[in-house]
Amino acid sequence: MPPANSDSSGNSGAPDGGGRPSRYESQKRRDWNSFRQYLRNHRPPLELARCSGAHVLEFLRYLDQFGKTKVHAAGCPFFGHPHPPAPCPCPLRQAWGSLDALVGRLRAAFEEDGGQPEANPFAARAVRLYLREVRDSQAKARGIAYEKKKRKRPFPPLQGYNPQPPVTMAAAAPVIGYDQPESDLNLVSGGYQHHLHGHLMLPTVDASGDDATVMAVAEVHSGGMIPLSVLN
Repeated sequence: MPPANSDSSGNSGAPDGGGRPSRYESQKRRDWNSFRQYLRNHRPPLELARCSGAHVLEFLRYLDQFGKTKVHAAGCPFFGHPHPPAPCPCPLRQAWGSLDALVGRLRAAFEEDGGQPEANPFAARAVRLYLREVRDSQAKARGIAYEKKKRKRPFPPLQGYNPQPPVTMAAAAPVIGYDQPESDLNLVSGGYQHHLHGHLMLPTVDASGDDATVMAVAEVHSGGMIPLSVLN
């Protein structure tokens, strides 16, 4: 078998920059070389140009003898059990995920080797149907559901929607009435009512950073209102 990083024509599988090929590229070269070796050992030998989807299915079934995934038969007591408590004589097979990834790599390698996309045997309808059948049968036998992850699509903006700018603290400053009881005035952080004059005392910070206290210069009038932003 040729080296894993070169194809049958001697072209290197390394990137154009001459760097080390990625793990995907290396695996794709190995898979492609294995498939070409399978065609040469076929009886009678097969040429790549005459390869069809039926030959791809023969290759996938041939790989089952090297599988490591237990696929329970319909009569097995562990059929549909994802975690069987005991061993069983059911055969080992290639997992559906491994076959699906393999076909994807070989499909790309075929076109990189000069094959035409419309003549790609790995893209044949029979191969897609076989992979779907393997997926469904293994899902039932192993009790595992194969579900593709759905991409989350962003919600389109609503027509005519004009988001408002955030409200500043000064614009949203609460208003306190002079005639409110002392319990309501104490809701202001650090505020209290003067025991003689009834003024609202609020804490503030001067330019030096030290705490200071200023007194509201407003007389107590019934029903009068004054915003906190005036007091600060």
